[in-house]
Amino acid sequence: MILPVIVFSQFCCTSLWFAGNGVMTDLVASFELSNKALGHLTSAVQLGFIVGTLLFAILTIADRFAPSKVFFGCALIGALFNLGIVWEGNSMASILALRFLTGFFLAGIYPVGMKIAADYYKKGLGKSLGFLVGALVVGTAFPHLAKEITGSLSWKWVLILTSCLAIVGGLFMVLLVGNGPFRKSGNKIDLTAFFGVFGRPTFRSAAFGYFGHMWELYAFWAFVPVMLKTYGGLHPQTAFNIPLLSFLIIAIGGLACVLGGYLAHAFGTKRVAFSALLLSALCCLVSPFFFIVSSEAIFVGFLFFWGMVVIADSPLFSTMVAHNAARELKGTALTIVNCIGFSITIVSIQLLTVIQTRVSPTYMYVFLAIGPIIGLIVLSKKHKTISAHT
Repeated sequence: MILPVIVFSQFCCTSLWFAGNGVMTDLVASFELSNKALGHLTSAVQLGFIVGTLLFAILTIADRFAPSKVFFGCALIGALFNLGIVWEGNSMASILALRFLTGFFLAGIYPVGMKIAADYYKKGLGKSLGFLVGALVVGTAFPHLAKEITGSLSWKWVLILTSCLAIVGGLFMVLLVGNGPFRKSGNKIDLTAFFGVFGRPTFRSAAFGYFGHMWELYAFWAFVPVMLKTYGGLHPQTAFNIPLLSFLIIAIGGLACVLGGYLAHAFGTKRVAFSALLLSALCCLVSPFFFIVSSEAIFVGFLFFWGMVVIADSPLFSTMVAHNAARELKGTALTIVNCIGFSITIVSIQLLTVIQTRVSPTYMYVFLAIGPIIGLIVLSKKHKTISAHT
């Protein structure tokens, strides 16, 4: 029963990630923020996560201390900073700081949750991480659903709800999940670990595939409501429920993660990851054509498909990373790759934020294909083996 607890805890705690995005319109109105707030506040969370994962990796936190206790502590502190946004005296600067600090402590939740799963599941890790990343996806999407559920209430209830969920998730992890049977503790700080993990060619290949995937993923998630609003502007007869559709388009990726794990078991992890990355790259490239289609069902169907393939490869890349890292540095390796991957998301999110006023909104998402294409090139290079036991 360990995996359901880990999955539930991951869902609860990662709801902190897009809590600000779920009430972005309200934040802009309440605190008189600029129209660029979406990109800046999303990037603040990402930057906090990057700094957190960098520090966690350098200090090998996830390998030196009990992962479930690290998870709980970070869930509790992250929930408090998330809740701080409800203070009426906030400004753009203070909200940015609060989102940064929330992101910082998410570094002790997402990669540490994967580390805990890797400590429990050696055989079948791909399937396990499929469920785990699926929980991240649904947790990330949840604030949009919370906004829809609490529509008649103050926007502050979305933040209160996500903070309470994070505390519950942290308690479940620390009370019900101990150290896994495959955990190998690191006893000292290894300042060379950050660079040393890239010594294996197979590890580098898996990591760079993940980096290409990350260029696209969070920019897509952040701009899903913008895509729906853009289509509505081009087709005035359309009446989208943007919060609900945003939740569904992002959350369906959770199902894709689980399906990806089972497909990887049948066809191979690398092959399935490559296929998903290829399909998401194609979605980026053909996206302009769907904005001009008059059928809203076709447009929404396309976004649902994109929402699936954009994330389906994530647990598979994490599986390859975990299997190709030294056992005693597995947690650190996952954290390092997350750190670099989320650094890349800031670049792509800020790129879309800048070009949305300079490029037609129907063509701007083509730029998201850059990362997947680079990832596909790196993955297509031959190595002896990319170990990824599923």
